[in-house]
This record gives sequence, C-alpha cells and structure tokens, in this order.
Amino acid sequence: MKQLELAIANKNYSSWSMRPWVLLKQAGIAFEEIQLKFTDTGKVTGAELYSPTRQVPVLIMGGEPVWDSLAICEAAAELFPGKHLWPDDARARQVARSICAEMHGGFRNLRSAMPMNIRASHPGKGMSAAVQKDIDRIADIWKTCRARFGSNGDLLFGAFTIADAYYAPVATRFLTYAVVLPSEAQRYADNLLALPAVQEWMAQARRETEFVPVDEPYA
Repeated sequence: MKQLELAIANKNYSSWSMRPWVLLKQAGIAFEEIQLKFTDTGKVTGAELYSPTRQVPVLIMGGEPVWDSLAICEAAAELFPGKHLWPDDARARQVARSICAEMHGGFRNLRSAMPMNIRASHPGKGMSAAVQKDIDRIADIWKTCRARFGSNGDLLFGAFTIADAYYAPVATRFLTYAVVLPSEAQRYADNLLALPAVQEWMAQARRETEFVPVDEPYA
C-alpha cells in the first residue's frame, strides 16, 4: 500500500490536526506530512486539493481521502489492528469511543474561550462558569477512566489509545491558560504532555511564526 499522507494545518493552532498526527506518530505508523496554513480568516490554504470539505485534517490512503479527525482515527485503527489503537477490553473500548465522541461534539465553551495556542501563555484568560463546567467534566472523565481502566499504565486506558490523542489538545490548552486541575487530572495531563509525539508536535508549534488573528483573541 502507498504510504499514508496526512494533511494538517498550523501546529500552533490546529487541535483537530493534532489528534490524528499524534495518534500516528505515537503509534509508530509511518506517514508523509502535508502541512497547509491558515489564512487570516481561519480558512486553510490549499485544503480543497485534498478534502471535499475544504478542511483539514485529511488522511490520504491509496489516493483516497478520509476526512474528519475521528474518521481518520477509526480508519487507522482498522488499518493497523496490531497497534491496539482502541482498548482491547470491550467495555473499555465502548467508553473510549464515547469520550472521544463527547470531545468531538462538545466542550464548545472551552474551545471558544480558550482556543489552542501552544506558543502563548494566557493565565486566567477565557475563564467563566460555563468554561469551568467543561473543565470539571473533562477532569471527571480523566479520573473515571484512570480509575476503571488505567491501572496498567499512565494513560486513560493504561496504554496509549485514540482517547489520549483526542485529549492531547485539551492538555495543551490547560497549560496555555494555566488551568488549575484536581491532582489526579493534573497527573494525567502531565503524562499526556510528556508523550514523545506530543512533545514533538509542541516543539514544532513553538517554532512556527504565523499569526492568525481569529485564533489570537488575547494577543
């Protein structure tokens, strides 16, 4: 099979791109990166060449696109079953899919008020009662998954899974905005941020120089 290609946007800002990139990189799945760039209005230059939605991320498999970050993660799990990208246990797998879907469609207050911006530092910015509610729910997800399924490792389900890749951008937000977390949630966030793939993404994000006004409400 032809090598996988993954089209992404700016590493500093693109949480949706970060998820499948971290998943493939941390799992040791080879791919060619195609990095596109946000315009000042937040659109992605050249995305129409890869995606029918004109958005990224897009995974190119055998010349065919798979778009949307969750669909990409599912495709990778199907293509590489030996990587165990979902938990092996059936109930754990159900919960992992549920919390990824919750992240995919929810937490809009947090996303809006605390946009991903890895190279920035904005302690306390964006906080509100609605944002705190999202943060509390995420901390509870992390605590519950660790308690029920994480005893054999440092991550949500012990070993690395799609769920960890899905919450990696959230951990970077908590770092950027200096969000105070319960101790158990903070330990997990620290372990997540320490993953080699996450460290690599963040290091590359900090070297980027593009400034996208729509993603810089506190600049």
